[in-house]
Amino acid sequence: MRDIPFVDAHVHLWDLARISYPWLAPPFSDDGPNGSVEPIARTYLLDDYLSDATGWNVAGLVHVDAGAAASAALDETRWLQDMAEARGMPNGIVAFAALDDPDVERLLAAHVEHRNVRGIRHIVNWHADPKRTYSERDVTADEAWQRGFDLLGRYGLSFDLQCYPGQFANVAVAIARNPAVPVILNHCGMPADDPDQWRREIGRLTALPNVFVKLSGFGFIERAWSVETMRPFAREVIDRFGPERVLFASDFPTDRLFASFAQVMESFVDVSAGFSEDEQRAMWGRNADRVYRLALGV
Repeated sequence: MRDIPFVDAHVHLWDLARISYPWLAPPFSDDGPNGSVEPIARTYLLDDYLSDATGWNVAGLVHVDAGAAASAALDETRWLQDMAEARGMPNGIVAFAALDDPDVERLLAAHVEHRNVRGIRHIVNWHADPKRTYSERDVTADEAWQRGFDLLGRYGLSFDLQCYPGQFANVAVAIARNPAVPVILNHCGMPADDPDQWRREIGRLTALPNVFVKLSGFGFIERAWSVETMRPFAREVIDRFGPERVLFASDFPTDRLFASFAQVMESFVDVSAGFSEDEQRAMWGRNADRVYRLALGV
């Protein structure tokens, strides 16, 4: 399957000398959702990604907000757009905007002035366990966040959704209210410590035709994962959403905390075996090309 065009639906690049990324700065601790991020706390540029991806037919990539300081969100978009103009990648940019910010519309309008911007991500993971939460409260329950979500369609933006299963009910309300906004669930929906809760709640999202899912981020489920241990869950994700709504994504370099690029890619080879060629091509690249409107024609 190395010949099938791969559109990597979730890549992070960062230049630590150019933009501040607080989560990649010391002191480092193993207490957070990712464990210690010290091994990846160094500049990672397009050539670094292409080196990791050597041997795979990368036809395009989507850059997803990499956790820059909120005040630097537009700086990150400008930097990525300049890179795209010079290098042809990233083909799509998913920028950061806090949807509960009273001034969020101003930032959305500024982001879409950059022609490769396709969507927004606002990480909203909230968990009662302080070692798993990304935020102090569940903003998806706030009216301000819901209003911010309603602005996305006005600017032709998709939304990359990173949350925990306990939040699916809140976000499903916003998604159902905005059927023209494509929503791409990050990292399989992050079952974290309760796969049964994921199974109980995921139907809220699979029932909405504008929701897609990225097969990625296995290390958030099991840090020491292998192709064999993750195969049943990965196939369940595909079965729940259908291959027409699944996007393969490396989540590099973040996923390097848990596995090599080769292991991530071999997991895709493994879980897509047995599907038709059209279904394989959809998951490897065509779905990302369609959902993010990249016009790659893979």
